[in-house]
Amino acid sequence: MAQKQTAPSPAELEFGGPLGTAALMLLLPLTLFHLLLTCHSGPCSLLSLPSELPPISAFWSSGALLLLLFWLGFQATLYLLPMGKVTEGRMLRDKSHLQYPLNGFRCLGLTALLVGLGLAGGLPFGNLSEMLLPLASAATVIAFFLSLFLYLKSFTVPPSALAPGGNSGNPIYDFFLGRELNPRFGSFDLKYFCELRPGLIGWALINLALLLREAERQRGWPSLAMGLVSAFQFIYVADALWYEEAVLTTIDIIHDGFGFMLAFGDLVWVPFIYSLQAQFLLNHPQSLELPVAGAICLLKAIGYFIFRGANSQKNTFRRNPSDPSVAGLETIPTATGRHLLVSGWWGMVRHPNYLGDLIMALAWSLPCGVTHLLPYFYFFYFVILLVHREYRDERQCLQKYGLAWREYCRRVPYRIVPYIY
Repeated sequence: MAQKQTAPSPAELEFGGPLGTAALMLLLPLTLFHLLLTCHSGPCSLLSLPSELPPISAFWSSGALLLLLFWLGFQATLYLLPMGKVTEGRMLRDKSHLQYPLNGFRCLGLTALLVGLGLAGGLPFGNLSEMLLPLASAATVIAFFLSLFLYLKSFTVPPSALAPGGNSGNPIYDFFLGRELNPRFGSFDLKYFCELRPGLIGWALINLALLLREAERQRGWPSLAMGLVSAFQFIYVADALWYEEAVLTTIDIIHDGFGFMLAFGDLVWVPFIYSLQAQFLLNHPQSLELPVAGAICLLKAIGYFIFRGANSQKNTFRRNPSDPSVAGLETIPTATGRHLLVSGWWGMVRHPNYLGDLIMALAWSLPCGVTHLLPYFYFFYFVILLVHREYRDERQCLQKYGLAWREYCRRVPYRIVPYIY
């Protein structure tokens, strides 16, 4: 018999409840377009509007919408190709396990191959850099209608298929958070597909288009600053897809429903906001001396070392606690039968992967110089995002592990940054 899903109480609602989520659904698109317009303006002031706004027609193009629909269809086709292994996700409330294809890195490789062939054939890929505004508008519209479809679809599934927090009964709040945990058509998982495919790979392609357009303007090679930003962020994208299986243990997959929050974040925010540094450099070139570039590369390497080391240690321990690389680590037993790591990376701070993420975010921004605040928007946004996510993680872990989690917090007092936070 299916387990009944209990709706969260008003005290458990996140993001300020219905009013907060309604405000976010308005503020997120406004922030997106403010940043895109500001990034292409002369002063590039984060705290003021551009002196001249483009005509309304500049925000929409049927060609951009068709291009984006083609992109989503292309990535969906690659997702369905029988390449790579298939793995099981976490056990659901009805004791079942969903199957997930792990072919994201292969999809990235095939996409790169086809883009390379297009460039060799004379495809004017740099023109994509001039279409960011209508593409962002089209992506926003698609995210909204996808969220509406998901909300309506969620009323056709049993209670056991609903997300823990997205079925409050308030339509605004549930539309934002998402009611259904794993919306699917057959084996095609909509949330899992959007999480790492079209937006993440699209981010890398936007960066490539901006790099190519800068090279055209300079009649040669792109700048060192643009090269570093593009390389750093491509490594991040490739890493996420190489370790695709790790996303199956994240809060996005195992806890959050698929609603406007994730649909807008995956399809709009990631490709168009995460590429802000490259957008800035195209319109506001920065010179970068080799010693400074070397120091930034070192900072990036340190961040990646922490990020990858912490995530790999956690994922290895979850898969096989007897693995020689983690067998000697100290742990705390919990009432659930699972154990909490209390040494290694996870004995330094409670979220070492977040620390590595923040260091890398800073390294992505530094090639843009220090004369403008806008390239650092991503870093400051990421601080807020990870602190909020850390709060959600801590609350869920306390509910799940109880006294064991309190003991872990006592032994590892710092959350993200040692001796600071």
